[in-house]
Amino acid sequence: MLRWILGGREAQSSVEKSPVLCIGEEQPKNWFTELQVLKGHFDIVRFLVQIDDFRCASAGDDGLVLVWNVETGERLQELRGHSQQITAITTFTCNNEVMTHTSLITASSDRSLSLWDPDTGNRVQTISDLQSSVKCLLVLERLCVWVSGGEELCVWNKDFQLQCHRQNHSDTGITALIELPKNCIAAAMDKEIVIYRLTVSTDSSLSVAEIRCLSDHQDQIRALINVNDGLFASGSHMGELILWDAIDWNILAYEHILWEESQACTQAEIRMGAPKPSEMSIQHLTTNGKFILAAVGSGLYVYSVLTKTVVAYRKVAHDSNILHTMLLSDSELMSCSEDGSVRMWEIQDLPLPAEPATPGFFGMWTFGRSSKQTVPPSKKIIDVPNIRTLELTGDLIGHSGAVQMFVSFKENGLVTCSTDHLLILWKNGERQSHLRSLALFQKLEENGGL
Repeated sequence: MLRWILGGREAQSSVEKSPVLCIGEEQPKNWFTELQVLKGHFDIVRFLVQIDDFRCASAGDDGLVLVWNVETGERLQELRGHSQQITAITTFTCNNEVMTHTSLITASSDRSLSLWDPDTGNRVQTISDLQSSVKCLLVLERLCVWVSGGEELCVWNKDFQLQCHRQNHSDTGITALIELPKNCIAAAMDKEIVIYRLTVSTDSSLSVAEIRCLSDHQDQIRALINVNDGLFASGSHMGELILWDAIDWNILAYEHILWEESQACTQAEIRMGAPKPSEMSIQHLTTNGKFILAAVGSGLYVYSVLTKTVVAYRKVAHDSNILHTMLLSDSELMSCSEDGSVRMWEIQDLPLPAEPATPGFFGMWTFGRSSKQTVPPSKKIIDVPNIRTLELTGDLIGHSGAVQMFVSFKENGLVTCSTDHLLILWKNGERQSHLRSLALFQKLEENGGL
């Protein structure tokens, strides 16, 4: 059992694995040696949100929202009310002079929005019969409002009252939202990023206006994130990564990921024959402000925001598409995939002979707006100095389906969710053993010894 959980892949799939990724049972840098399976959902679990240092909420296609204690694995609340799958979930924290309280906001395919109290499990507010399903949610804590995105952009106050809204004309609707400086919002709609500005009038009423449309992507935008106070980034289905100025919305860097047709050819040129879309699609972006981690198909790429260059990569990091990533530190990261695994990585110097770099990915960063060329000219692989690799340090195997995402509670553990309807709570085995020993000694002292 330990072999299957920590290293053996035989129980997961018969697909041949890359030898460089098979690290076996010896994983000295993998501290997740204890797991607890959390059951309660009866369909795909797609979302996890952290409520506080000890609680998280899970949601998915069964319409349920479950609240968990990550220290004990206990299910604290079961929030029932939606009749169809959850499409978005976020926390909403209200601060007043007396206390701070965190609520949950959920959106569903049943075209409703709900506000929940995770302490009691009660549904505090609900909005039904929306024109369409909401695909994403964004909380603007400074203004004490929240925003829903779908076929229209709606701004709501903490009492679930509609403040203003704006219809959009995209077939796909709004798929992602982020907050920008100066009361602005960036909304991803198909190939475009639309910038909206919220205005607070003298009578405290809100209005929203579209002030800019960024049309530099050539394919559907799959990821949109804040990098820091002055930057944000977006990634597309055809492998475009754009770094934007968050104040004036100009392009600071543009990179189009291309793939060579064969690694075996030492003189390989960039081939513009269409690869599988999943091989170049940016599925997920995450950042710690200094680096951007991009999940590109089944590969991982780490960018330096300062130098605007790739500092480390692993072209094939999983057996299938990567769905979620996280930077644990400047040298450690984590990823999960459709292959059912969660993997830990460490940035290390590239051994010689080096794995061939993906040619187009390490091209020059261009400044200013994209020229939107349909087919850049072919060129030789570019020799990139000081490039590093990602070395596999931990392979967490426990799920039997695609791992949708994870949430880290640092020393309290890691929570993962999957299409297998399960959550798994991964913990530091040595720390848990130590805590159990302390609890036992404390109990013996309370009872006066043996």
